[in-house]
Amino acid sequence: MLKKFVPALVLALPLAFAAPAHAATLSVAATPVPHAELLEFIKPDLAKEGVDLDIKVFTDYVQPNLQVADKQIGANFFQHQPYLDSFNKEHDTKLVSVGAVHVEPFGGYSVKIKDIKDLKDGALVAIPNDPSNGARALLLLQKQGLLTLKDPSNILATSRDIADNPKNLKFRELEAATLPRVLPDVDLALINTNYALEAKLNPIKDALFIEDKDSPYANLVVVPADQTDNADVKKLIQALQSDKVREFILTQYKGAIVPAF
Repeated sequence: MLKKFVPALVLALPLAFAAPAHAATLSVAATPVPHAELLEFIKPDLAKEGVDLDIKVFTDYVQPNLQVADKQIGANFFQHQPYLDSFNKEHDTKLVSVGAVHVEPFGGYSVKIKDIKDLKDGALVAIPNDPSNGARALLLLQKQGLLTLKDPSNILATSRDIADNPKNLKFRELEAATLPRVLPDVDLALINTNYALEAKLNPIKDALFIEDKDSPYANLVVVPADQTDNADVKKLIQALQSDKVREFILTQYKGAIVPAF
């Protein structure tokens, strides 16, 4: 009788010890600091939810959007709404936000002066060369009383939209990622906080001036328009907007970035 039961037991073993189903892979493009750091922080939690997070690190603002638009990458995490709107218009893409995570207060930096009051007449000021961040820089300079724009609320203003420039500031528009490196060559540079952090600048201590923490430029998770209901993307947003991440942002970055949820 024993021999009759052995085959049945043997056949049952593969089912009893079968490996668990593989986790779904979600690829997310991000700039290194703080975006990729935040993604690394939540990666173990997403794994428990059945999502294997594949973090693709980029140092520019164009490829992450192009590759998500082409669905080579599932989502990205690096940009704010004005930049996204500008990019969609310029590239005829249909990318949308599925949630805001944090704000990176934009700041003005210099290695030549210690106080913005000491900025000389005719000073050379470096600002980002993309439309939304270039305008963001000009709006911040306007708030410091250094210039006046024709339309003080224009989120796509350029240097051609300056109505009053009492210090005769000269502007150099450069790729956002290069701005920390040109600090020795300019009198002032307006730098995105992610690039400031990468360059070991402390926005709280090193910036001559900085946006208020209630800045409308929250950093978003972005996907193609037809992927907003993707289950894995929803798990990603839930993890990024958790109390655990809020606490991590507050303790890790000490005010250099602030939660937007």
